[in-house]
Amino acid sequence: MIHLFKKTLAVCLIGLGLGILLVLLLPITGWLFIIGVSVVCVGFMWLAC
Repeated sequence: MIHLFKKTLAVCLIGLGLGILLVLLLPITGWLFIIGVSVVCVGFMWLAC
């Protein structure tokens, strides 16, 4: 049950990060772009473990 929850949370994190990146197709503010990339990376790491 917890494993399924972790995978769901990871997919949500990846989706959130990709959403941030899609909103900022031309990232004017670099820190928002970095936040989006880091959220996606955290999501993939969470999915891997």
